[in-house]
Amino acid sequence: MFKDSKKASGYAFTLLAVFIFAIQDSFSKYLGERYSPIFITMIRYWVFAAFVILLASRRPGGIRAVVATKRPVLQIARGVLLVAEIAMFVYGLAHTGLAITQAIFQASPLIVTVLSIPFLGEHVGWRRWLAVLAGLFGVLLIINPAGSQFSIFLLLPLTCSFMFATYSVATRAVSRHDQAVTSLFYTAVGGAVAISLIGPFHWSPIAPSDWLVVGALGLCGAVSHYCLIRAYDTLQASDVQPLTYLQLVVGAVIAVLFFNETLSWNMLLGAAIVVSAGLFTMWREPRAHSKNNPASRSGMMP
Repeated sequence: MFKDSKKASGYAFTLLAVFIFAIQDSFSKYLGERYSPIFITMIRYWVFAAFVILLASRRPGGIRAVVATKRPVLQIARGVLLVAEIAMFVYGLAHTGLAITQAIFQASPLIVTVLSIPFLGEHVGWRRWLAVLAGLFGVLLIINPAGSQFSIFLLLPLTCSFMFATYSVATRAVSRHDQAVTSLFYTAVGGAVAISLIGPFHWSPIAPSDWLVVGALGLCGAVSHYCLIRAYDTLQASDVQPLTYLQLVVGAVIAVLFFNETLSWNMLLGAAIVVSAGLFTMWREPRAHSKNNPASRSGMMP
């Protein structure tokens, strides 16, 4: 009974994290249309880094124990890659729709499957290969390059999905040597340092009416990560990851209600294909004797 209640709590924290992540993207789109995406990403990362530093300081051994790593170069590279991906994602949100950007980005787990072959030495069977091809067809259907509504900016979330997939594979690689909190620390602090090297050059005054949104963006970042960490206290990655696709549904509702976006048939059908393919690869992975590494937990965090 106690175990079931803890698992229910884990699912509740997962759903709350997914809901907040979707809201965070809507705040990023709103601010990205008014300010430099690099500037917005820098503020977002400052709050993220402060939260992780506080978390690390409360661990046994403190920050000194958390920063100890056997793969420092790869850890730092992960942090820089992720912050660059997020800045590009915010830029994409500012120039495309919220719903379509999130739909294209859902191809990331499929790209992870492909990249895990050369970089992690994993085996991918023909069933998952078919799922990957189907998912990429779904992305092509969403982008619809032959349609009149095609925009070159739609390639931005696709590029972000490749970048995030590379980050996820690198996270799995470092997990063989470092604990999860160490990877989280380098993700947050390493990214914050990197973006702070160029962010001040994109600084611009924030309108008084937008300070509330800026504050909400930072708060969403901290609370969503806290909820996700609490979720992983009781759930496995295989339990959490399928629920992350609900972010696409929440994001679509927000896009329609607050950004007056229209959900076209090709976007809905393409998103359904991408999500179905992603869920199938998650279902097949343990059955194909691939390692379900806990490091993939950080895959949803941004």
